[in-house]
Amino acid sequence: MIACLGRIVHDSDAESKLDDDVSTIFNSLNLQGSIENGDVSGIASKDFGGLYSVKPLYLIRPSGAEDISRVVKAAAGTPHLTVAARGNGHSINGQAMADGGYVIDMRSTGENHFKLLTVNGSPCIDVSGGALWEDVLRRCVSRFGLAPRSWTDYLSLTVGGTLSNAGVSGQAFRYGPQTSNVTELEVVTGKGDITVCSETQNPELFFGALGGLGQFGIMTRARVKLQLAPDMVRWIRVVYAEFEEFTRDAEFLVSQKEDESFDYVEGFVFCNNDDPVNGWPSVQLNPDQEFNPAHLPQTAGPVLYCLELAFHYRNSDLPSTVDMAVSRLVGGLGFVDGLISQVDVSYMGFLLRVKRAEQDAKANGVWDNPHPWLNLFVSKSDIVEFDQTVFKKMVKNGIGGPMLIYPLLRSKTETIKFFYQQQ
Repeated sequence: MIACLGRIVHDSDAESKLDDDVSTIFNSLNLQGSIENGDVSGIASKDFGGLYSVKPLYLIRPSGAEDISRVVKAAAGTPHLTVAARGNGHSINGQAMADGGYVIDMRSTGENHFKLLTVNGSPCIDVSGGALWEDVLRRCVSRFGLAPRSWTDYLSLTVGGTLSNAGVSGQAFRYGPQTSNVTELEVVTGKGDITVCSETQNPELFFGALGGLGQFGIMTRARVKLQLAPDMVRWIRVVYAEFEEFTRDAEFLVSQKEDESFDYVEGFVFCNNDDPVNGWPSVQLNPDQEFNPAHLPQTAGPVLYCLELAFHYRNSDLPSTVDMAVSRLVGGLGFVDGLISQVDVSYMGFLLRVKRAEQDAKANGVWDNPHPWLNLFVSKSDIVEFDQTVFKKMVKNGIGGPMLIYPLLRSKTETIKFFYQQQ
């Protein structure tokens, strides 16, 4: 007979042990914020991509840069302990997770900074790295009538999150990505030092952190360039059957002077069929209008192309003046006759347009589905071959989501690219 003696740990005992561990870590770090055990909080073990799920040791909600500094210093002194900064969890491949490590929830710092400044005669705003861009937009427009110059399509992302990547949308052809519209950062380095950096002060850290995928430090504050916010937007979509005509017009629009083009230029590919997600119904802006395929030439292939455009104006502008300006710009384009859709919306309504798609997806129960995503920079010399191989063959039946094309000018990102080329 073998007698085994052991202690049965009840749920209450386990929970007490977790609480004791959390309390010990909290006290040792001397945090002003809060800390949760990784087994208790679920948000830190998943991201928007939905492809991976790993549990951290602890989820930390810092009160500010000092808390983040303490966490990073503690991790730096512990072998194999990793730290990940989590914004709104919109990473795709688990970048915002830390398997058995510390996840820092940057959203808890979102309200720490919001200050309007004038730098070299131009308006800027100091905002927290954990602030959502949609909140920055609302507060800047409502309080000052100003807005950042460059955006992403989806604004429920944190400032630090997009600046750690690039931040690209339809305004990038004019102002560059969001990383090109920052004059100063406060960063917690890998050693836990709180460091202010800019093009002239600690420039290596400044350019390393911008677009550095979080590998050079955690952004706790950013100084972002502002401009006068328009009141309204004429939102336009025009359809092309031929890729060459689509790219020719896109390249023409992004190479014009500011007062001779649209304020926003972006494009997407869609299927030449009636699929509600991938096809014709995904194009029309006015719900009272239907896509009429009878306008398409017989030479149209399995995919079509759409330029999405925006023209900014003020409430004081006469409707006839806006109509004339838009007609002049649209009149020079080679899209398919009859395949144009346009609506007038508020400036904030336009920038928050993807928010409505998010709300619909959540209502339909598909928002939490996996979201594999791929971003590529393709040169002008390769884009036609890319279209023939990828769009016309590999994804001609759609992918169940958007296929976006952003026409960009290399000159708008040369500062950062040139810096990296020198390293």
